[in-house]
Amino acid sequence: MYKFEVYKDKKGEFRFRFKASNGETMFLSEGYKAKASALSAIESIKKNAPGASTVDETATATA
Repeated sequence: MYKFEVYKDKKGEFRFRFKASNGETMFLSEGYKAKASALSAIESIKKNAPGASTVDETATATA
């Protein structure tokens, strides 16, 4: 089962990581001063990400 984990880093900031069902970390967040801000970011991802597009910024444009 996929899950978000909220934790405090060495600087005392709140961060979260998203883990796959096999326990592998898929991505990490930036640091937040308030836990509520980290939780709000998680809720925003849950709400807004289903239709997110993928942009390949490594692709070169040809003229």
